Amino acid sequence: MRRGHYGRAILRVGSEMLQPPPIIDVEASGLGAGSYPIEVGCALPDGRSYCALIKPMDDWLHWDPAAEAMHGITRAVLAEHGLPPLSVAIRLNTLLQGSTIYSDAWGHDSSWLAKLHDAAGVPASYRVEVLSRITPQVEAEHWNSIRADVEKSLHVRRHRASADARVLQMTWMCVMFGDMPPQIEV
Repeated sequence: MRRGHYGRAILRVGSEMLQPPPIIDVEASGLGAGSYPIEVGCALPDGRSYCALIKPMDDWLHWDPAAEAMHGITRAVLAEHGLPPLSVAIRLNTLLQGSTIYSDAWGHDSSWLAKLHDAAGVPASYRVEVLSRITPQVEAEHWNSIRADVEKSLHVRRHRASADARVLQMTWMCVMFGDMPPQIEV
């Protein structure tokens, strides 16, 4: 496995090329009632990725300092660099049109994506499913061990949506095809 950058992930099995599933991750202002999406990241099967900070709507007020400590995104960063929900919703629809994308935190991510699309006034053109639906039963300890190895091999240093999506995608590939597939290109 070539390591050290986020790139294309393709597993060759004989002459057949298998692509990983599309993965989405959402960072939020906190957990629970009133929380909202502040960043969305996708790792697509063809190796492309998408990441956007989301500028909060005026009535999105909930903010949890513990969440900020985890993802490192401040309100000031969102005000300066965040995109309007409409822009992010349109871009997600364009990238994911008609597809199913997977999340390891479906309960949270799907509700935050619904909030994003509601605020934008644009229905989602894609479906979000729980990643475990396409993942074989593995013990959490085994999954977490592989995930830690993937994070180390990809030199992930921060908890952000696109990095988390890529790590999940590569962890899934390793679980499905062996701990570290020898013919995987990253």
